[in-house]
Amino acid sequence: MNKQNFEMAKRIWQRIFIAASLTVLALGAQAQSAIEAVSGSIQGGSEVVKIDLTQPLAAIPTGFSIQSPARIALDFPGVSNAMGRSTVEINQGNLKSVSVVQAGERTRVVLNLKQATTYKAQLQGKSLLVVMDTVVAVAPSVSATPVFAENRSRDTLPLKDLDFRRGDEGAGRVVVALPNNQVGVDIRQQGQTLVVEFMKTTLPEGMRRRLDVTDFGTPVQNVTTFQAGDRVRMVIEPKGNWVHSAYQTDDQFVVEVKPVKIDPGKLTQGPGYNGQKLSLNFQNIEVRSLLQVIADFTNFNIITSDSVTGSVTLRLQDVPWDQALDIILQAKGLGMRKTGNVLWIAPRDEINAKEKLELESVTALQGLEPLRTQSFQMNYTKAAEVAAQLAAGGSGANSARILSPRGSAISEARTNQLFVTDIASKLEQVQQLIAKIDIPVRQVMIEARIVEASDTFNKALGVRLGGFDQRAQKGGDGGYGISGDNRVAFGTSYSNVVASSGAGGTVDTSSNFVNFPVLDGASFAVSIFNSAANRFLNLELSALEADGKGKVVSSPRVITADQIQAVIEQGTEFPYQVASSSGATSIAFRKASLKLEVTPQITPEGNIILNLDVNKDTRGIQTSAGYAIDTKHIKTQVLVENGGTVVVGGIFTEDSVDSVDKVPLLGDLPGVGTLFKRTSRSSEKREMLVFITPKVVTDKASR
Repeated sequence: MNKQNFEMAKRIWQRIFIAASLTVLALGAQAQSAIEAVSGSIQGGSEVVKIDLTQPLAAIPTGFSIQSPARIALDFPGVSNAMGRSTVEINQGNLKSVSVVQAGERTRVVLNLKQATTYKAQLQGKSLLVVMDTVVAVAPSVSATPVFAENRSRDTLPLKDLDFRRGDEGAGRVVVALPNNQVGVDIRQQGQTLVVEFMKTTLPEGMRRRLDVTDFGTPVQNVTTFQAGDRVRMVIEPKGNWVHSAYQTDDQFVVEVKPVKIDPGKLTQGPGYNGQKLSLNFQNIEVRSLLQVIADFTNFNIITSDSVTGSVTLRLQDVPWDQALDIILQAKGLGMRKTGNVLWIAPRDEINAKEKLELESVTALQGLEPLRTQSFQMNYTKAAEVAAQLAAGGSGANSARILSPRGSAISEARTNQLFVTDIASKLEQVQQLIAKIDIPVRQVMIEARIVEASDTFNKALGVRLGGFDQRAQKGGDGGYGISGDNRVAFGTSYSNVVASSGAGGTVDTSSNFVNFPVLDGASFAVSIFNSAANRFLNLELSALEADGKGKVVSSPRVITADQIQAVIEQGTEFPYQVASSSGATSIAFRKASLKLEVTPQITPEGNIILNLDVNKDTRGIQTSAGYAIDTKHIKTQVLVENGGTVVVGGIFTEDSVDSVDKVPLLGDLPGVGTLFKRTSRSSEKREMLVFITPKVVTDKASR
């Protein structure tokens, strides 16, 4: 028993000795690598931070710096904190304080700076000296508010115009026409609004209004402009995530508000790289250790795949950390997937294979998931049309099919309901789709003005010249003597010649040698006669000048839904005879009508595209077969702003006629020839213009 007790005691003392030895070795190792003190001083114009350790370091520790907040971080592997505190307040020069934080077998020393700067590290015995470069002080800006021009004018001038437009990528632009390029502009952001002030300006009465620009589909919702003392103040109210910019060109000032799209897979939101800047300088460092450094710098948790291996050498100075991570991943052929604040980093092939397996498993689960049936009440859309869209594609085009291969949709026309049977995830997609398409369609009022104007002018001059001789009727000799018993008689016809020669008959006292009168014109007559000889010479002058103007205005108007064709027509049907092959005749009718056929399309910017077909038919001349139809037709497509008016077409015709009726040879005589001819001149101008004015009808106006 004594021998057994002795052996047992011996084993116990051996274990105690081994444990004590390990404790002493651990304490000795800890004593060999520990930070004892941290101090700061200024040497030769440079700031120096001295870190005293119990044992000299084998190599300079790795570190990095960031811009905002300004910090320099140094990592000491295998070193502990023996100061008994974690923060050392210095407040000297650019250095505010030093933080010493121990995490496991590593200690990080963070220099908290006032402004970012570069540094150099060097070993000096058991101490590490961190020499920071001198920071040049920058004078603070007098005003943080951008001013685009200094107002040099002493007088207040009115603004010329105010307009709102939709720019690229859904940006909203407020365009202001200034009186000149010397107007001072002050722009600042107050909370979720932008305030723009135009110095020494006035606002005309017609521009003092509140613009509701929600329909433009930009972040800007309202623009309110009003007078505030000797300046004009504009308040722009955007919504959501947005950024703004402003610029001025001559006398035009533009404020542009762009939406910021949120990408859940991006490390930092906004265009490009927006992470805090850091500096990395490593020689042949393992990728896994480098990723750990970035994880410590950011708020992300990084999970690294076991297949991520290798080393990298890099030197990056003041680079955003998300760009630095992207560079490292591209250099080593790695990929990244973000879930919340957790990053999974692995080779790209491994990520693609994992995602492929996940998609295949999701597809397989959809084939086993139980089906559900849900009803949807359609308010503005026909249920049959929605059912056809949901089931489009078929088995050969499942990519274009919204429902799953097992899903189905039926419609009930009487109650306008839609019944969909599918898995839960597809039913949710159908519900989201119906919420977007089952909405009231905007309506458009289209008003057309068809103006027909005519201008006619007519001028004519006519003459009638005649005479007769009644001497033979009174018992005397008729005609005129030539020689001896030979005589000659004149007349406008053979019977008048016979009668005036005394051979018989009665002389026609209304006979005319020249008969070119003007119908419906004013006339003036003169008669020269010899009462003793009963010989007469008659002259009648007639003239006409007419001037007429006419105008016909037709104004058809119609209201229709967006992208729905509308037709309005008014006119008369005229009969005409139609002969058949058997010889029998029948009566048919042809229309002479005013017709407007239009299909509107509202663009995202609020403008309206119109497909127009306008007819203006009138009754023409009457023929043996019936009335002819005078037609005027315009068919076109035009883009018009909401409430604007555009001339889509016009027809202009001018008819000019100059005519002369005269007696040959005699009508060409100068002066006297006027008595032997008739002249007329006429001119007719006809013009037709078609004006179109579309306007989007609000819901209240529609009701």
